[in-house]
Amino acid sequence: MGSTGAEVTGADRQWRLNRQNFAGCWSGTSQWFLRDPTTGVLDLQRPARTIPDTCYAIDFSDADTGTWDGRGLLFAPDGRRRLPLSRASYNSGGSCWQFTGAGGQSSLAVDAAQPRFGHEVNLFSGRSRSMLVLLWAPQAGAGDLWRLDAVAAVAFRCSRSAPADPPRPQLPVAALLAELEGWPGRLETLEPHRWPIDDPDPAACDPFRPADLARHPLTAGFDDGLVCSVPEVLPIGPFRLEVGCRMAHDHFQQVSLVFDGDRRLRQWERRRFSPGAG
Repeated sequence: MGSTGAEVTGADRQWRLNRQNFAGCWSGTSQWFLRDPTTGVLDLQRPARTIPDTCYAIDFSDADTGTWDGRGLLFAPDGRRRLPLSRASYNSGGSCWQFTGAGGQSSLAVDAAQPRFGHEVNLFSGRSRSMLVLLWAPQAGAGDLWRLDAVAAVAFRCSRSAPADPPRPQLPVAALLAELEGWPGRLETLEPHRWPIDDPDPAACDPFRPADLARHPLTAGFDDGLVCSVPEVLPIGPFRLEVGCRMAHDHFQQVSLVFDGDRRLRQWERRRFSPGAG
């Protein structure tokens, strides 16, 4: 399908949302929380590495092609990587997902053949992009045990917009979630490899309850209003990963990644809560 034709597939819609969400020059300080190789402790209060000049420049030369140019990357050689983007090849494996104002990429299953089980969640508001990365690693000699190995949080702002969205105050997780108690919300869902052609109508969901997000003992907050609640060790059966962000005083987004009993990703759920959403 060329850039002049009408959108005809759900994959085309996902590509359009990818361009809509991610186009920009996103700059920020990345904070990496890494498990200490000596003590085995993962401290989510103090980052092990801080990279102040992280930048993802994502540009599209036309409706079908673009480039991703990143610097300040922890795992790339010399901290840099440049990748081509195209409608034709985008999301061939089905691991990328897009809502309007939220998107990322996910491991679709806990797979012993892979070195990591990882997720990147990006939540957008105006020209801000709040990103959380979660990486689990298999434990040598421990059977099917996967342990959370690294977390990264970045409060991106698009340097091409002026003025930039102001930084958001960081509250303790319990206080942040308590302020949202009872907010009505709207729910959208996606399933791997089943991309809707049209924008679905959000459905009403249960009002916000802190326990619905903070379902795991490992619940933590980060800069820019980001929060997550995830298992430190992946269960053998079904589980959920919860990521959220207080985007504004009257807007909270929550993305839930739902895995079935075979530890395969069943769906992404995106909820938007606001005191006036009812």
